[in-house]
Amino acid sequence: MREIFAGMPWWVKWVAVPAIALVVFGGLIASVVGFVIGLLFKLLVFVALVGGLIYVVRKFTSSSSSRSDW
Repeated sequence: MREIFAGMPWWVKWVAVPAIALVVFGGLIASVVGFVIGLLFKLLVFVALVGGLIYVVRKFTSSSSSRSDW
């Protein structure tokens, strides 16, 4: 592979080849990035909901136990 690129100008290696790769694999890259971002968003929503549930349960259990102390 190095022999192929050895005689090429710098812009072929650093501009043309990545541009061609983006054109060919652009849809695949975009779908993978979209999937990962969607998964991270769902994970964030899940963590927030579980944290909120734990907060609400602790709030009600602590208030109900303090009422039973009377």
